Amino acid sequence: MVVHELTRAEARRIAVRAQLLDRPRPSSLLDVVRQLTMLQADQTAAVAPSAELVLWSRLGDAFRPADLAAALGDQALLELQGMIRPAADLSLYRADMADWPGRGELPEWHEYRRDWVEANRGCRLDIMRRLRSDGPLPARELPDTCELRWPSSGWSNDRNVLKMLELMEARGEVAVAGRDGRERLWDLAERIFPDDRVVEAGEAARIRGERRLRSLGVARSSSAQQAVEPVDVAEAGEPAVIEGLRGRWRVDPAQLGRSFSGRTALLSPLDRLVFDRKRMTELFEFEYQLEMYKPVAKRRWGYWAMPILHGDRLVGKLDATADRRAGVLRVDAVHQDVPFTKAMTAAVDREIAGLAAWLELNLDRPLD
Repeated sequence: MVVHELTRAEARRIAVRAQLLDRPRPSSLLDVVRQLTMLQADQTAAVAPSAELVLWSRLGDAFRPADLAAALGDQALLELQGMIRPAADLSLYRADMADWPGRGELPEWHEYRRDWVEANRGCRLDIMRRLRSDGPLPARELPDTCELRWPSSGWSNDRNVLKMLELMEARGEVAVAGRDGRERLWDLAERIFPDDRVVEAGEAARIRGERRLRSLGVARSSSAQQAVEPVDVAEAGEPAVIEGLRGRWRVDPAQLGRSFSGRTALLSPLDRLVFDRKRMTELFEFEYQLEMYKPVAKRRWGYWAMPILHGDRLVGKLDATADRRAGVLRVDAVHQDVPFTKAMTAAVDREIAGLAAWLELNLDRPLD
């Protein structure tokens, strides 16, 4: 098989185009989610929840958060393990649910989760009985009868029920039925999930790898294990080498030889174009960290700094906050990684103004 030779600029353009961040914009919410394969259901709303920002970055002003809520309510989309996915993709995860916590020799942390669930079998059954009679319910209304507490360095202390629900979700026993504000409502999976076929585990992994590559455009064939969603694609697509980069890369052949027309976009910090920080650094030579967990004094770019895409380059970060009580989108800084030309400045300013308008907020300062 031919090994495709790509410049870094070609690889970037493939990645941007695969993520639907080039011109022209897509027009269908469901088509966007099918291409991206998932949206992260993170509820941090310094500007807007990540899934909404990802959709706005692609669809523009035509997108309304109510559209996403409607798609979830109609079960065209499902929330699964913190990710919003097309409902039709559920069949690709059922074999993993049935084989939880995994096949073959398990990592130590997988073994611990298995043993913790088994040690708290009574709590698990209590939750299922309560959901069967009264579901859907938020985690706070479910009984905590765990005998073995979930250990934590701080983030999940005294959250036994929530951890149990998340592990039961991975087992295919419960599912997110919707949300009350930011709070998930849980019910028995049999009431939420469609009665769908189960794709055999090996075939499901192959299909997921192919879809992941189609979404990313170009990706490594192997990488460090991720908690929920891998960032590598195994043997999907075709082999590639990228100028100046080491390692085994794979490229979606459907992306080769296509023209590129870029635009300017403001991205969620959890956008898939930048979520794999190693790939982001290699392809885009862009320095970035999500700093919401850092003390204020140690932040360089801001609590929820949004990467700025211009054409096929990541050129800066927008530090902004949606202050809904004051009715403004507060722009604290636009960090320039490269000096902005007049055209770049104008394009970024238009996107900031567009973001404020979409949020139905005023800007706290006039744009230059």
